[in-house]
Amino acid sequence: MKDDVQKGQVPDLSDFDRRLRDEAQEDLADVLPTEATKKTQIIAIYGKGGIGKSFTLANLSHMMAEQGKRVLLIGCDPKSDTTSLLFGGKACPTIIETSTKKKLAGEEVAIGDVCFKRGGVFAMELGGPEVGRGCGGRGIIHGFELLEKLGFHDWDFDYVLLDFLGDVVCGGFGLPIARDMAQKVILVASNDLQSLYVANNVCSAVEYFRKLGGNVGVAGLVVNKDDHSGEAQAFAEAVNIPVLASIPQDDDLRKKSANYQIVGTMESHWGPLFAELGLNVSDAPPVRPAPLDQDGLLNLFDGSETGAGVTLEPATDSDMRGKNAAPRESLEVIYDDA
Repeated sequence: MKDDVQKGQVPDLSDFDRRLRDEAQEDLADVLPTEATKKTQIIAIYGKGGIGKSFTLANLSHMMAEQGKRVLLIGCDPKSDTTSLLFGGKACPTIIETSTKKKLAGEEVAIGDVCFKRGGVFAMELGGPEVGRGCGGRGIIHGFELLEKLGFHDWDFDYVLLDFLGDVVCGGFGLPIARDMAQKVILVASNDLQSLYVANNVCSAVEYFRKLGGNVGVAGLVVNKDDHSGEAQAFAEAVNIPVLASIPQDDDLRKKSANYQIVGTMESHWGPLFAELGLNVSDAPPVRPAPLDQDGLLNLFDGSETGAGVTLEPATDSDMRGKNAAPRESLEVIYDDA
């Protein structure tokens, strides 16, 4: 298997892995956007924790359903908060938790146990282990294995939106990128260094797997809580991806989000913003990003905010020993001048 990997070949895969690849085996990066809309689009959304992915996705999915699309929203964050806004703050039973309870009772999980709908959107949460009781990434993988048993590959949707934690792109959290599970990735970030750092890491992961023969690309960036300072837009330009929407930093949006109110509807004055985002998400082709190095990322910001001009001063052995530092006799032999 090691030799196969070195030769760039795909190692032996489980039947589940093969079927995931079949879902997104076509490289859409060079296909016209109109072509991409003729098949189910599986889209993975990544972003830093707390950046507003759940807010963005709940409203985006609701608007896409209003636009006549069949949409499935799957929360893949162990916090299980993706669907909370969609369901008015109500907790959605997770697939992993429900599966565990059903298994103990000797019963099988049914669609109605884990999938719920509102406003035309079908939604579910994968869930994850309790803190300290397992690997969240492994929980994601297990969750998708359960989805397959429920018939995931036979479901009829125009769009499947996957909400992934962007702070971690290893193991199960990198599943859509590493295993070609999705056709494209969308990033959610703001005008702050940490969220753009996460977005850049995801771009790096996408480019890494593209070099290994993967097909996933980045469709674009959603700028959330946009204060018009411009760093997120500059990042998008630097890594060669489009900005799909800029959601303003607005007190009305903050209050409605906190009160679990949907604004991704034409009944809201925010409707046109999310309508445009829905169309952009549908049409944007996946592209290969050009991730930045650390200095390139820092250069997007004012130097006074990021510590520009700081130089790395090497530490010495004496620095490390502190009060324990003491002269030590050298074993070097020194010869007198002849």
